[in-house]
Amino acid sequence: MGRHGGLPPLIDGFPDGLLENFMFIDNVTIQVQAGNGGRGCVSFRREKFVPLGGPDGGDGGRGADIYLIATTSRNTLVHFQHRRHFKSEHGGHGGGSNRTGKSGKDLRIPVPVGTIITNAETGDLIADLDVDGAQILVARGGKGGKGNARFATPTEQAPRTAQPGEHGESQTLDLELKLIADVGLLGFPNAGKSTLLSKISAAKPKIASYPFTTLQPVLGVVDPDDNTTFIVADIPGLIEGASHGVGLGLQFLRHIERTRILLHLVDVSLEAGGSAVNRYQIVRKELSEYGKGLSQKPQVLVATKIDQANDAGLEELKALAVKRSIPFAEISAVTGNGISGLVQLARDTLRRQNQKL
Repeated sequence: MGRHGGLPPLIDGFPDGLLENFMFIDNVTIQVQAGNGGRGCVSFRREKFVPLGGPDGGDGGRGADIYLIATTSRNTLVHFQHRRHFKSEHGGHGGGSNRTGKSGKDLRIPVPVGTIITNAETGDLIADLDVDGAQILVARGGKGGKGNARFATPTEQAPRTAQPGEHGESQTLDLELKLIADVGLLGFPNAGKSTLLSKISAAKPKIASYPFTTLQPVLGVVDPDDNTTFIVADIPGLIEGASHGVGLGLQFLRHIERTRILLHLVDVSLEAGGSAVNRYQIVRKELSEYGKGLSQKPQVLVATKIDQANDAGLEELKALAVKRSIPFAEISAVTGNGISGLVQLARDTLRRQNQKL
């Protein structure tokens, strides 16, 4: 078996045009520039029959702020692909008759729930927008300058002084999306993750017989009909070397950092060939080498495609689960065998994790 466990080469393994359609973006750098404040006005009141008019220059308006706001209506950062620079409105300049300039309209930029924002220059964490509707001010607009009416005193009754507006703040920001799900589905390409997700939720991931069908994470909500629901994420298949950038794995391993438990799917069908235990161990090794606690997450080992099972491989995998005290399930997404039991097992495992929090 080759380095990739008998899988086709990464690029050659994709059907024509599939890579070109891959539009999941989960890491971008953007620049934000808040609006400048308007300048204050130098003006004097001049009215017929009013000999002592005095200064009446108004203040400049406030420059607009820029916020990032989390929303469930977005599930990728792809909308930043062709726009990386954002500027908000400047404040209006002050006018005569003590007219204050118009303040700029604040700019609110939508990002997916689960977006982490860091300062691109310092690496400092600014915010983790992990709740729908959460927002963070990332660039504050400049204050408007004072008009000359503000500078009048008993000894200086006709000031010709006014302030310019302050400059708005600017920042370069790194945005990183980490999906928020309760359960992550792991395994080799074609292990049956997408098919399982389509059976247990309303999600409709693309399903085909070639490797790397899933080119972006897909979320589905599972409802076991007992007043509890949980979110499952289908992560693109991992191959040997994923933690070091081989295949699609490294790009998506970050998305299981937030999950509470993992369902590790292993194809035990005759068609899969080779050793089911070996495929399991390859993925476990990639989790360990990636780090960040992924290999320590609670997991359920799931044998898939049991309607076409290699009985020896299935028994070998089951023995491994018993030896390591790993919860074990056998399913066939085609026949539906074991699906209900797996959902209940995932629910119960999640409940145990909640009790530990």
